[in-house]
Amino acid sequence: MELKKNPKADLTKNSSLYFVIGLAVVMLVVWRALEWKTYEKTNEYDVSMNVDDDLDEEVPMTEQIKTPPPPPPPAAPEIIEVVEDEEEVEETVIESTETSQEEEVIEVEDVEVEEIEEDIDVPFAVIENVPVFPGCENESNKRACFNKMMQKHIGKNFRYPEIAQEMGVQGRVSVMFVIQKDGSIGGVRMRGPDKNLEKEAARIISKLPKMTPGKQRGRAVRVPFSIPITFKLQ
Repeated sequence: MELKKNPKADLTKNSSLYFVIGLAVVMLVVWRALEWKTYEKTNEYDVSMNVDDDLDEEVPMTEQIKTPPPPPPPAAPEIIEVVEDEEEVEETVIESTETSQEEEVIEVEDVEVEEIEEDIDVPFAVIENVPVFPGCENESNKRACFNKMMQKHIGKNFRYPEIAQEMGVQGRVSVMFVIQKDGSIGGVRMRGPDKNLEKEAARIISKLPKMTPGKQRGRAVRVPFSIPITFKLQ
């Protein structure tokens, strides 16, 4: 025996229709909710403050302070006396310095200008008349004789410092000095690897004899001179 279902009992028959109707109702409710506008209630009465006019009150008037009038100006003297200066002022007359055509022009003789001697240094290599070492007066080549006598003087007075020998110090000391305008030695400067060697080089130069000063254009000048002294252990 087959079971037959009653068409009225079918619940899914109009489900799609009900779904569409429900969706339309929900959308209508949401739209109305979004479009809903509310307004604040306004008072129909005047909210202005009831201020009573106090125009009827009397305002007291301030009294004006009276200032005293300014004092009158002093009276002018009736008679003005004019006092004359007793002292006489001498006027200063300024004479014109311009010369006229009638005045004679005095010729001025030549003025002699004295030359001021300046202390200048002329290097040994370029000086006209080199300083003369004692013993080179009669030599024709005084420059070569000067260098020869300098080497002879250094070899004669050379002495190696004992402390430098013990420390094993050796090297070259550059000595610079100036032959003054009177032939004396001055301005001695040294530069070397050790102070003991520099001291010995200064001692050798200090023993140089007085020389004939060098001349430039017939005038005695200072002549700088430099020479190396080599200290070498045997």
